Amino acid sequence: MTPFIPARRTLRLAARRARRRPAIVAGGLAVGLLATLGVTTAIPVSGAEASGIGSYVYASYAAPLPSATSEAEAAVSEDGETAVTAAETSLAAAASITADITASGLDLGVGDTSVDTTQLADVSSRLSVAVDGDQPDLIIDALTLQVTDLISPVDERVASLRGSLDAAVALKAKQEAEAAAAAAAAQAAAAAAARPSPVYATGGVAGDNSPAGAQASAHAMLPGYGWGEDQFSCLVALWNKESGWNYQAYNASSGAAGIPQALPGSKMASAGADWQTNAATQVAWGLGYIAGRYGSPCGAWSHSQSVGWY
Repeated sequence: MTPFIPARRTLRLAARRARRRPAIVAGGLAVGLLATLGVTTAIPVSGAEASGIGSYVYASYAAPLPSATSEAEAAVSEDGETAVTAAETSLAAAASITADITASGLDLGVGDTSVDTTQLADVSSRLSVAVDGDQPDLIIDALTLQVTDLISPVDERVASLRGSLDAAVALKAKQEAEAAAAAAAAQAAAAAAARPSPVYATGGVAGDNSPAGAQASAHAMLPGYGWGEDQFSCLVALWNKESGWNYQAYNASSGAAGIPQALPGSKMASAGADWQTNAATQVAWGLGYIAGRYGSPCGAWSHSQSVGWY
């Protein structure tokens, strides 16, 4: 609504001035002519004063200049238009805050959130009609004062509600942020609680086939997947459960083999032909399997804990 108001005011003023212009121009020309030349008219005189030339003589006088009534009327009308424009702006702001409060669905904590614009809308409409209809200045002046007086309480009410709404929105945002932080903290705590504390093998080095050597090989490969120590603990716990990190482990009932318990064991040939005799080859295949299927060792560990296998 607001962007349209100045244009409408301009059109109204232009139309009103167009209606008045012929009279103003004609009056101005007549006044100028009379002021310059004077007006000659006949007036009756007594017989002695006539001096034998009849019962009338000619006398000249200068016509007085008219007052600046037209300019004053224009000023009154423009004041009225300004008041109508201000009222329409206030009414639009009231409608906007009402809509925003409804859309937010928030409790502003102020009870009533309405804005009473009934009287302002009524008087503003009457003033607009009065200005457009060139009604007497006294009527336009009176309505202009009424509109001006009614705008202030509406604007104050809108400003108060806008402040309450902004505060309610800020409070909601704060509460949501706090809730999100609490949820993240709870999730982190749950993850920490679920993280295993495995027993690490000792007595070996990377490259040998002992459980400690296999674990050392796995630890060296983790950075290649972007995994850290937390993932290593899950991996150790997972393969402790599956095979005890024994490269010769074999499950007769299922046919699963090796440290990662590949099923069948021959799958590990994709990591190296020496898969049956090299713990590091089995570890390399097992890490690739975990990354592709579960995303991480802890993901595989969580699944194993839930269903008993991975």
